[in-house]
Amino acid sequence: MAAEFITISDVDAGTRLLRWFLRNYPGMLQRDFYKLCRGGQIRINSSRCHGAEILSTGDVIRIPPTLSSYKKVNKTETGEKFSLTDLENLRQCIIHNDKDIVVFNKPAGLAVQGGTGIKKSIDKMAAALFPYDKISLVHRIDKETSGLLVVAKNQKAAQDLSLQFQNKTAHKEYLALLNGTLSERTGIIDNYVAKGYVFDDFAKIPKEIVAQRAITEYKVLSEASGLLSWVLFSPKTGRTHQLRLHSAFSLGAPIIGDDLYGYKQSKKNNSIFESLLKTQKLFLLAYRITFKHPGTGKTMTVRANVPDFMQSVIKFLELQLP
Repeated sequence: MAAEFITISDVDAGTRLLRWFLRNYPGMLQRDFYKLCRGGQIRINSSRCHGAEILSTGDVIRIPPTLSSYKKVNKTETGEKFSLTDLENLRQCIIHNDKDIVVFNKPAGLAVQGGTGIKKSIDKMAAALFPYDKISLVHRIDKETSGLLVVAKNQKAAQDLSLQFQNKTAHKEYLALLNGTLSERTGIIDNYVAKGYVFDDFAKIPKEIVAQRAITEYKVLSEASGLLSWVLFSPKTGRTHQLRLHSAFSLGAPIIGDDLYGYKQSKKNNSIFESLLKTQKLFLLAYRITFKHPGTGKTMTVRANVPDFMQSVIKFLELQLP
């Protein structure tokens, strides 16, 4: 079996060689790592190394074939399963990383939090990527939604950020392509949601249903062919499926790709764009977040790159990013 060679990306730049190996080869003992270094089996840019080197973008790491035994599926206590390829794919989704936080541009279809029946989730995979940090979720987005997820790397950062998201001093914005046009170009939706239902009148909610107030501010950025709306959402509360419910039932224009709430709405319009919208993925992107950095206290704004499945549609419809 031949050795493998891996080129270090911008994301891994600044990481010590030992730490990089422990992240990427879970279960590997430090004594085995140092033994391989002394024997010249692990190298950086063809040169011998001792383990304390700081990696730079473009460095080429020699991975000895003996490490193939560590390339096994990781299994956590919750039953999740992910491979080293999965970890590397998630690493490529990092758009900001420092000692306090890491920000991911989450792909559609990847769960944020693990649980029964979930094989892969960002919380467990991020813990594997950063084994020496205390990874904590401070907010969440739906599995089907693409875009920004801010994750704390220590307890102080987690407490600070959780409070910001709880008090809504952290400002979140989403982009969505809706199946339909809206009578009002801007507005605020203020009602109640519960288990896939929307209630406009609190007094009419059945007693057996526990509903929560859901508030969303929206702005239509543009329309396409009189059938689709390109919308900027700013949720003021964080209820489950809030934007999807508000789009489908409050605005009467479900988000493209929403099989849960959109299939009952305007099937005729969907068929018109069937050849264009080939993906079944949800056209909802957590696009921009503004918050105070928990370490520096400075206001920070991060933006998500638009995923590939949305890029071609945005270009074809000549939609603009805000």
